[in-house]
Amino acid sequence: MVWDDATLGMTFNEVPIPEDMVEDVKEWRQHLIEAVADYDDKLLEKFFDDPDTITEGEIHEAIRKATIDISIIPMMCGSSFKNKGVQTALDAIVRYLPGPMDIEAVKGINPDTGEELLRHCDPKEPFSALAFKIMTDPFVGRLAFFRAYSGRLDAGSYVLNTRTGKNERISRIMQMHANKQNPVDFIEAGDIGAAVGFKDIKTGDTLCNEKNPIVLEAMTFPEPVISVAVEPKTQADVDKMGMAIAKLVEEDPTLRVKTDEETGQTILSGMGELHLEIIIDRMRREFKVEINQGAPQVAYKEAFHNTIEHRETLKKQTGGRGKFADIIFEIGPADEEFLKDKEINKGSNFQFVNGLFGGSIPKEFVPAIQKGFETAMTTGVLAGYPMESMKVRVFDGSFHQVDSDAMSFELCAKQGYREAGRKAKPVLLEPIMKVEVLTPDQYMGDVTGDLNRRRGMLEGMDSKHGVQVIKAKVPLSEMFGYVTQLRSLSSGRATSTMEFSHYSPAPNNIAEEVIAKQKGKVKIGEE
Repeated sequence: MVWDDATLGMTFNEVPIPEDMVEDVKEWRQHLIEAVADYDDKLLEKFFDDPDTITEGEIHEAIRKATIDISIIPMMCGSSFKNKGVQTALDAIVRYLPGPMDIEAVKGINPDTGEELLRHCDPKEPFSALAFKIMTDPFVGRLAFFRAYSGRLDAGSYVLNTRTGKNERISRIMQMHANKQNPVDFIEAGDIGAAVGFKDIKTGDTLCNEKNPIVLEAMTFPEPVISVAVEPKTQADVDKMGMAIAKLVEEDPTLRVKTDEETGQTILSGMGELHLEIIIDRMRREFKVEINQGAPQVAYKEAFHNTIEHRETLKKQTGGRGKFADIIFEIGPADEEFLKDKEINKGSNFQFVNGLFGGSIPKEFVPAIQKGFETAMTTGVLAGYPMESMKVRVFDGSFHQVDSDAMSFELCAKQGYREAGRKAKPVLLEPIMKVEVLTPDQYMGDVTGDLNRRRGMLEGMDSKHGVQVIKAKVPLSEMFGYVTQLRSLSSGRATSTMEFSHYSPAPNNIAEEVIAKQKGKVKIGEE
């Protein structure tokens, strides 16, 4: 197949195999037929009798079966740079990959009873679908892409969103073709469509028949590890930036936004340098927002090393009714069992234990104490970074019949967190990334030396088909610009992947530097 460069891969011609390659082609075709025949007994008999009697259709059928049970993985030739091989790749997807009827029934949970349910790919079963992407289209508005696992949905009908417990009207259903939308009257099991006209659907929501509720497997999104400050260039860009960020955050669950209380800056947090670069590029390109951006910053966290006991008293008298609250509590890191048990913690990293007895503090003030600590832990005592986890056990205190109220106890909890937090040996945690580098043998020493210089902990080296695979854990703060450096070390031949692993205490010198920078102080010796 010869692709035409002038049409950017749109057209190609089939030409005879060049004479100097015919023998190679015969040899490798023989290997292909051997591999396929090895999987299918009928083809194996034909292969031993007369390989030439094996038809193209039989080869496709055997490859499809082997692909579906993951006995083989078909490899395709192509080049995304010149759009070459797109047609053959799409043909292979249709020929070999499983259709909705080829896979097992999808599993879900009844939100009312907690029992496991199955939904088969059948239009006659109750409707169930998973919303896997939210997108903003300039002409249609907000689109929710969803995959129908069972049943049928007509345009204009209602579905239940099990996350919110509310019904959503799907006014129109679109069948997507690249950047074109074709309206359809209904969608059935196995189809992918885009819903228009909904109020509150987010990525990962289950949409189903309200009489037969089901919750399909939810998506879990990792915490962001890198942040960048953005600000509009002109007054005209202020509103546009707010709208753009709101739409991007709705589309992308791994993108977070917050406002820094001290500086008033808008902080975008994401999965990596490239992620934030693309988000900022989209703001300029799609939403026409001109912005200034700061240097990427690592998303540090803080943690308590010790558990300590503390008494905090709030007394304020201002002429009329005053404010009084008194609490005695223990504060420290959350229990490991609590953090591991998702049923108990419900995704929270704040463990609150009510150890009050005898009416020392009325029970109506306990939620205010809990709220005070939970709000306070978003700002650490060292450098203002959020706490990774925290356990608070309130076990005694006192109150005033007139001056005590919920607000007093909430403020007392916040004040107590700041005072006690300094004594609980707070430490700075830095994100550690799992890095995997594929490099030719001759660059092995340079690559490992560079990772060591970046405070990396090498975890293993493997050799695959003449390429060395290096696995390491490296602090994110040392990985800025790594891709460029790796290219220059290996003459562009090494590649790397990086994903978040865990948070770990930062070395003292790094922690001091980060804390000093955050507080805007100059370190001793640098004046």
